[in-house]
Amino acid sequence: MTHLPRPATAEGQAGLDALLADPRRALIGTDFDGTLSPIVPDPRDARAHPDAVPALAALAKVVGTLAVITGRPAAEAVALGGFDAVPGLIVVGHYGGERWQDGELTVPPASPAIQAARAALPGVLAAAPAGTRVEDKDCALAVHTRRTADPQAALRALRGPLGDLAARLGLAIEPGRLVLELRPPGVDKGSALTGLVRERAAGSVLFCGDDLGDLPAFAAVRELRTQGVPGCAVASSSSESPQVAAAADLAVPGPDGIAALLAALAAALGVAP
Repeated sequence: MTHLPRPATAEGQAGLDALLADPRRALIGTDFDGTLSPIVPDPRDARAHPDAVPALAALAKVVGTLAVITGRPAAEAVALGGFDAVPGLIVVGHYGGERWQDGELTVPPASPAIQAARAALPGVLAAAPAGTRVEDKDCALAVHTRRTADPQAALRALRGPLGDLAARLGLAIEPGRLVLELRPPGVDKGSALTGLVRERAAGSVLFCGDDLGDLPAFAAVRELRTQGVPGCAVASSSSESPQVAAAADLAVPGPDGIAALLAALAAALGVAP
C-alpha cells in the first residue's frame, strides 16, 4: 500500500484527516491478535507482522499517543509483539485491566470471581470436545475451540455451560473468533479506549481491530465523534468476523493490510519506516 486508502464513511475520512492535520494530538490504538498479528492455532505462537513494529516505531516520532489494547496480559503482548522497541507505546492488557508503559507494568489484584471460575472450569469442560483449550489470562479466562474437529459446533455446545457459569459468578461472557471469554463485567476495549482519549486529551482517534471484542472500541469511536473528537474505526477484515468490517469506517485485508496502513500513515506524515 503506497497511499492511504479512503474510508467508506465521511465521518471516518474526517477522523483520518484530523489525525494527519495534527498528529501530535492524535491517538492511534490497535488490537494485537488478528490485527497486528495473524491468528494462529496456539496463541502462544502469535507474533507481530514483520512490518508492524517498524511502522509503529516510525509513527512514534510524530503521533502523540500510540496504544495496543488487547485481551491478553499486557506483558505477554509486549513480549510476543516486540513492542518494547516502540518508544512511548502504551500497552493496555486485559481490556483495560492492566497497563504497560515505559517498561513498567501495573496489574490490579485478581478478581475473586475469576478465581472461582478457574476452579470450576475443569468440571464445566469435562465433556468438551478434544482440542478445547483454556487460555488463562490471570484476570480473564478464554476457552478456545479452534483446535477441535468442528470448532463452530464446539463453540455452540459450550455457550450454555459457560454462560451458566458466568451468570452464577457475576461475570461477563464475551464471544470472539472461535473463543468464549469470561471476564469481569464493564471491562472492554471501548472503555479502555475512551479512558485513554480522555487521559491524553486526544484531538483525534483511530482504532484498528478484527474481532467481536473490538466492536465496543468501534462504538467508542462513534460516541467520541458525537463529543467533538474526530475518529476512524478500521477493520482488519476476516471471514470469521464479517460483522467487524461492516461496523468499520475502513476495512483492510487482515494484518497485512493493517501493517501497510500504518506504514502509509507514517509515510504521509514524513516518517516512513
